[in-house]
Amino acid sequence: MTTFHRLTATSLDGQLISMADYAGKLVLVVNTASHCGFTPQYTGLETLYKKFAAQGLVVLGFPCNQFGNQEPGDADEIAQTCYINYDVSFPIFEKVEINGAATHPVFRYLKDELPGVLGGRIKWNFTKFLIGRDGKPLKRFAPFTTPEKMESVILAAL
Repeated sequence: MTTFHRLTATSLDGQLISMADYAGKLVLVVNTASHCGFTPQYTGLETLYKKFAAQGLVVLGFPCNQFGNQEPGDADEIAQTCYINYDVSFPIFEKVEINGAATHPVFRYLKDELPGVLGGRIKWNFTKFLIGRDGKPLKRFAPFTTPEKMESVILAAL
């Protein structure tokens, strides 16, 4: 079992989820925010998820409020944005920290494996990490990289 598959996270509805549940799947981890200029990427992420779920893609959304207070709400408000406003059907987790001392273990691991231009930091909302079916991180995408622009990389990894 890879390091990624040993990690856990709490879903938006309070359930502890093991990343081992996604073993054998191509996983796209995204730090999200409901009040960000990139928030409309939820639509593209949902499109990718629906298009490739049958082939093994899963998108995991992790709300974060560390950038410009763009995810200030509680779980109910986050659910409103994701499930009602953007009709998201992929898993959404509870709000997490992605930088600093309280960084969630999923993001600590991903940043260590794929550091990016800021080293061990994430610059903004909607940074994306693609994890292979074997649990090994494959690629990091900047916030401005839209889900549509990621499709060829996802296809190649499927």
